[in-house]
Amino acid sequence: MDTLAIEGGKLLQGTVRVHGAKNAALPIMAATLLADGECILEDVPDLKDIDVMMEILSSLGAVTTRSDAIVTVDATTIHQHLVQDEMMRKMRSSIFLMGPLLSKFGQVRISKPGGCTIGTRPIDFHLKGMKALGAEIIEANGYVECRAKRLQGNHIYLDYPSVGATENLMMAAALAEGTTIIGNAAREPEIVDLANFLRSMGASISGAGEDTIVIEGVDTLQPVNYRIIPDRIVAGTLVLAVAATGGDVELQNVRPQHLGVVLTKLREAGVEIRTYMDRILIRRRRPLTAIDRIQTAPYPGFPTDLQAPFMAVLTLAKGTSVISETVFEERFKHVSELQRMGANIKVDLRTAFVQGVSKLTGASVAATDLRAGAALVIAGLAAEGTTIVEQVHHIDRGYQQIEQVLQSLGASIQRTYRKW
Repeated sequence: MDTLAIEGGKLLQGTVRVHGAKNAALPIMAATLLADGECILEDVPDLKDIDVMMEILSSLGAVTTRSDAIVTVDATTIHQHLVQDEMMRKMRSSIFLMGPLLSKFGQVRISKPGGCTIGTRPIDFHLKGMKALGAEIIEANGYVECRAKRLQGNHIYLDYPSVGATENLMMAAALAEGTTIIGNAAREPEIVDLANFLRSMGASISGAGEDTIVIEGVDTLQPVNYRIIPDRIVAGTLVLAVAATGGDVELQNVRPQHLGVVLTKLREAGVEIRTYMDRILIRRRRPLTAIDRIQTAPYPGFPTDLQAPFMAVLTLAKGTSVISETVFEERFKHVSELQRMGANIKVDLRTAFVQGVSKLTGASVAATDLRAGAALVIAGLAAEGTTIVEQVHHIDRGYQQIEQVLQSLGASIQRTYRKW
């Protein structure tokens, strides 16, 4: 079992490049099934979730390879529409295969997907959308099967701007007959990246990044070469690490506009930030001050994926900060672990009140999910003494060699393997 040992109190200094976005790469990898031939994807992060998606695609008959940050997928030999249960359980994002397989082969059979335990994430929006496109939905024995000779375009309104449902419906509608309109669509940058990938393949999509997306179905899509956008959550995590520890860091291969509200809140807390086209400069020279209110919301609101890392920073800010989590009801599991390190946090339902303390103290803590793990790493970097972060496999799902990235900036952090 891997652990991270962190000696806190080191200023972060230097330059680091942010890798491609996991949350953009996964649906794009699924979308490669819509074309016959070899798609080449560049700047794909080396993460466990990516490995799982490659494993699933291979089990369906695709030929997948990786060379450094380049992943190739050739879906010409796909022969299977059933995604095995054990693979679905490994990763929530396996649900993205529903749309492409149904659209391409007229049927798909999957089980309910797994992933981090951060709250209820039903697939109802996905199924309602597929049904609106003409699919027959059969649920039995823990499996969901969808069938349709060819999907038919329709007007679909999402009750909630679900990122996964928006992406799944975009992929399904790309080869459907007629026009599909998705109302109350998610607006995240990863939605735009998927739309750009589909358009490069020959799809007709407009409105991505806005609340209404229009897809004109086409008969075929072609394989392409495509570069994944930078990971805004990784970039945000690194910005927050500098905010917590102090120092002076330049992030490269970033899109600052994707972090608008996060950077605004950090400036309120006293962090110096300069943004350029593809760079962010972060410096923190004075004590942090509390933030009156942070409330997570769908993009362009404050991202739920950075709520826990930002809370770690605010444990050291003078005054009381208020953080409300509106997206996932179980996303405060990191609070008890931060309290073990000396944080003063009180939770009332889905709102946390963070009273800043003068210091955090190293302790043995456990990552309960991906972003909670990132929060504990940030806290450990800022704490006095040694922090041991366990359950590192959660962190590895979204951060490529996080210890090496932080070591390059001067952090004292080591990965160890402990036998039980």
